[in-house]
Amino acid sequence: MNQTNKKISSFRKISLISVIAVYFLILVGGVVRSTGSGMGCPDWPKCFGSWVPPTSVDQLPKNYQDIYLQKRLDKNERFVAMLTSLGFDRKAEEIKNDKSILIEEEFNATKTWIEYVNRLIGAIIGLLVIATFLYSLPLWGTDKALPILSFANLLLVIFQGWIGSIVVSTNLLEWMISLHMVLALVIVCLLLYIHYRAYRLAYPIVFKTEKPNRLFYLLGVGFILMIIQIVLGTQVREEIDAIAFRFGNLFRSEWVEHLGINFLIHRSFSLVLLGIHLVFIYKVYKYSVRSASIFKWSQILILLILFVIITGVGLAYFGIPAFLQPFHLLLGSLIVGLQFVILLLLNDQKKIVESVNS
Repeated sequence: MNQTNKKISSFRKISLISVIAVYFLILVGGVVRSTGSGMGCPDWPKCFGSWVPPTSVDQLPKNYQDIYLQKRLDKNERFVAMLTSLGFDRKAEEIKNDKSILIEEEFNATKTWIEYVNRLIGAIIGLLVIATFLYSLPLWGTDKALPILSFANLLLVIFQGWIGSIVVSTNLLEWMISLHMVLALVIVCLLLYIHYRAYRLAYPIVFKTEKPNRLFYLLGVGFILMIIQIVLGTQVREEIDAIAFRFGNLFRSEWVEHLGINFLIHRSFSLVLLGIHLVFIYKVYKYSVRSASIFKWSQILILLILFVIITGVGLAYFGIPAFLQPFHLLLGSLIVGLQFVILLLLNDQKKIVESVNS
């Protein structure tokens, strides 16, 4: 293996590790949400003013709630001013007038450490993304896009960290959580693209699928709908949190009955997505060589969709068990990533067809 191939191989390994780590963080983030630990640390990036959080309320000052509430309010004032300067007056007013932001949770050691572990994993991912960028630099002469995209991804991760701090300061504001989730998916897709682009430097495209245009646009619709489905899911999650608070975290079996239109749309969307992907897998079976990556990944994709529907049914009909919530979110995120990879494969097949026709 020559030096260039070694550099490409090393870069692919670190970028793949970064992708896996981001998915693990999404799973841990789901645990944070399902256990209600999102405000386990009322400040950011430290936790109760320390790099190692307390284990007992006795380690905190008596007026700790007032102290950290004021810190969050100060940060929100700066955020509101920034939104106003950018022209988002309506959003700025929403935050300014949102009374839920004034609620300061009591210290809970378990929730604090769950959130703290979540942040530690986030910090590790930050280091992995930096490593991905550093490993891309030797490939500048081979493909300038790789270090440029790796640096863009590093900036995006830094921005995501800042958004995470705003999520905390706004006391888990709904639309901020949705933005945080969408940005996580963008980071995953960008990392997958970087990894795939490096893969193409080592392995040439081989024609294995007929009529890739049809398959590409069909899956593209499924990809967009899946992202909408995940955003709807985060909104349903927020409704569940509000209902859980109202019920004092009791009578879980009755929570679903109090969910609104977002839940009904989210539930119906799953059947639409299943239908689109069943048509897609049929066409892949019809037009693809059995040894093609597109064929193999598409089979895994339909299995993931079935699993995410099964976990959704479990949540809806078995009292929203907390252990299922993180897996439901992880499966949805895995589907988006896998859809994106198959779209990249199909795009390569489109290029071959276009070159032959021209």
